Parts: sequence; structure tokens; C-alpha cells
Amino acid sequence: MFDAEIQPFNDPASKASRFRLARTRRIAEVIETIAAEHGRCRIIDLGGEPNYWRLFDRRMLERCKVSITSVNIQGFVSDDPLISSIEGDACALPGFAADSFDFVHSNSVIEHVGDWARMCAFAGEVRRLAPRYYVQTPNWDFPYEPHFCSWFFHWRSEQSRAKAMLRRRHGYEKKAADMGEAMATVQSARLLNKAQFRYLFADAAFPDERIAGLTKSLIAIRS
Repeated sequence: MFDAEIQPFNDPASKASRFRLARTRRIAEVIETIAAEHGRCRIIDLGGEPNYWRLFDRRMLERCKVSITSVNIQGFVSDDPLISSIEGDACALPGFAADSFDFVHSNSVIEHVGDWARMCAFAGEVRRLAPRYYVQTPNWDFPYEPHFCSWFFHWRSEQSRAKAMLRRRHGYEKKAADMGEAMATVQSARLLNKAQFRYLFADAAFPDERIAGLTKSLIAIRS
């Protein structure tokens, strides 16, 4: 069973944490490779939060001389010397030249950037900012919707989902006060299917994350 209340990311025994920890091992391999080649690893984390990097082995990050620039619309305060947090739109970062970093990282962000045009812009920045990247997003074809913590929720029409948000909270999202808020909430997460995701990151490998024989999350790695 999946549920926002019983699958917290800060509980190492939860399914959510186990999936994230499995992803960190894959990401750590890329970081180690970069550090071996360059003696350091400069990462830009698009849409990420500084606390996310606590999942990683601190000694590995320090040994690999990792520096992380976390980009978010609202920004975060970071008290970690390895992480600098800046405000910015991950779909348009003209302040950074091509290949300004060694590695682009993005975990469960592309589904939140907006419509297809903005997803394309986001993918373009991912490919532009570094020679290597890692992008993860939930799979539309998987029957469980992780943001609303509901089975089949994302397969319903926007109108149906908005009505549901007016009735009660769903997962991480609170009950909507009115139709405007309900529609904004529903449109805040637009899941991609495998064909869409692979179009956006056509130069990557795709070691998809699976559970019970189904692809739960889509992963693109250019390494």
C-alpha cells in the first residue's frame, strides 16, 4: 500500500525512502566517475532542495569534491558548505553558459514545470548545462499517482480530478477552497509517459524503475 501518511521520505523503512536510496546509488556512480576524471564534480540540481542531498554518503561527496548549485523558483536557505541555493526558472537559465557544470540532476521536477512547451525548454536546459545528466519523473502509465497518493487518479479527466479536490484532500494536496484552486492543484503535476520522456531525452539511457513488473518511474541518464 502507498500513502502519503505512511510512506514519509524521512522514514528509511518506507517504500518511498527505499526507492530514493536506490536512485542515490546510481547517481553516486556518475559522481564518482566525474571525480575520477576531473578531480571534482560540479552539480546543478534543477528544482531540488538542499535536504535531498542528505540521502547521500557525506564522505563520498566530500571525497569527490562535490559542489552543488540548487535552483528553485523560490530558493532555499542552505547551511551546507557544499550547497549553494539560488532562485531561478529551471526552464530558462541564461546566466549559465553551456557546460557550466559537470552534471545536471533533477528528481521529480519536470512534471511540475508546466505545459509541453515548458517541459521541452526544461529538457533543453538539462542537455545544455552539462555533459552528463540524471532526470527522474513518475510514469503516467503506472496506476498509482504519487502526488495525490491515489490509484488511477491521473487517468481521470481534469474536470473529474478538480471535483475530487473540492471534496477532500488527496495525499500531499489539501482540499481545494474553490474551483480555481482545484484546477491549479490538478495542473501542478502533469505526468509524462515513456514515449514523451524518451523524446525529451533522446540521447540518454533509460534504466527505468520497476515494481511488480510495471515501470513506476522514468529515469534518463546521460553518462
